[in-house]
Amino acid sequence: MNEDRRTAPPYAGDERATLTGLLDFQRETLALKCAGLDADRLRRRAVAPSGLSLLGLVRHLAEVERSWFRDIFAGEDSRSPWTAPGAAEFADFDVDDADPDEAFAVWRAECARSRAVVDAAASLDAVTHFRGETYSLRYILGHMIEEYARHNGHADLLRERIDGATGE
Repeated sequence: MNEDRRTAPPYAGDERATLTGLLDFQRETLALKCAGLDADRLRRRAVAPSGLSLLGLVRHLAEVERSWFRDIFAGEDSRSPWTAPGAAEFADFDVDDADPDEAFAVWRAECARSRAVVDAAASLDAVTHFRGETYSLRYILGHMIEEYARHNGHADLLRERIDGATGE
């Protein structure tokens, strides 16, 4: 794996800085887990019987960023670049012909949009209503940290099976 250049979250920052720092650290962890691999290795489903791949995780997390920050919190009606309307869910994991450069570009763009949504919010107490539930920005940030942490655990296992690389 490439050299670890992740930015540590603030150890004594305010709540917003801490939550956004932890989320960015998790985002950078995903990028680190994928660093230095060619397209075939990124597409490899390396932990049978699971169909997960590193590239599928990148595409999935782009979708999670898009749906939580843009659609649910900001109220946009954005569309998945990988899932056609009416198609089966989780097409983001179908990576046999997926282009890694496109996937990483979409993921990075969604992360940037998510940061802009968070920056524009007046407070972590800001709420949105979606499908009969009320979500605060604080909850969404916590949920996203959890989402990345879980999938980064998957990425650890995938990367180790692909080339033996281990580490945080």
